[in-house]
Amino acid sequence: MDVVMGYLDTFVFDSVYSKAALLTSTEVLPRDNIVRQSLSLFVFIYGYIVAFYYVTAGVSYRFIYDKKLELHPKFLPRQRFLEMELAARALPQITLMTVPWILGELRGYSMVYKDWNQYGYPYLLVSAVMFILFTDFFIYWVHRLEHHPMVYAKCHKMHHKWIVSTPYASHAFHPLDGYLQSIPYHMAVFVFPMHEYVYLALFAFVNVWSVMIHDGEYISNNPVINGAAHHTVHHLYFNYNYGQFTTLFDRVFNTFRQPTQEIYDRSRRNSKLVHDAQSSSIDTALPTLESKKLI
Repeated sequence: MDVVMGYLDTFVFDSVYSKAALLTSTEVLPRDNIVRQSLSLFVFIYGYIVAFYYVTAGVSYRFIYDKKLELHPKFLPRQRFLEMELAARALPQITLMTVPWILGELRGYSMVYKDWNQYGYPYLLVSAVMFILFTDFFIYWVHRLEHHPMVYAKCHKMHHKWIVSTPYASHAFHPLDGYLQSIPYHMAVFVFPMHEYVYLALFAFVNVWSVMIHDGEYISNNPVINGAAHHTVHHLYFNYNYGQFTTLFDRVFNTFRQPTQEIYDRSRRNSKLVHDAQSSSIDTALPTLESKKLI
């Protein structure tokens, strides 16, 4: 992250802090001042995630999302706007909780490195695979624990308001829910080395992926990839498919549910017969699903 902050300091923050010091008759905070770094990180991370969320989800909704899903009986009135409103409330709080992780990396406590040759070029790919598997495993368990009755109603239930989601649901959750599921992404670079550019690329990728698994376009029928179809099953039936990127840990811990074939067929999945059957199943099972002890 220091490469990003270096550019921002040069082109934005140096001028901002100089003007602030002039207005307040104080000394300019140096770049390595922890207060300045914390404030700068909050501004950058919040601005980045808001812009990335609304642009990515907006493009997905405009060009990819199957809008016939909005005819589903479980699609709420004004749902797209409700999702955006909830995300707008959650993102500042998530950013505030995230800053200490990025601050630790910025101040040299993580295992992020700069030299491409430090661990060799093959390790760049290895570290990316490690990142996906590491975060997938821990997000699986964070997500599954959030479905425990003691936690679900207070934290995760807000996200499951979107039984039939749009891309805007990707960041529409309780602030604590969003933060808890993001911890593995930040924790990874304190556990194993990653090149700074690989980490930044993956940081962008995970945000795109979060939008993609809510986009209602069920392209991937791969048995390993936890795509939009698998995540739709999670929203429809709650206690299955907790994984983020793969189906591996759902299969290992017996929480995997294969999407039915009509999900992959646009004409069948949007039929009234399928919608009514899904709605009936949800209405019948919901009280049990939301109270079932999972762990």
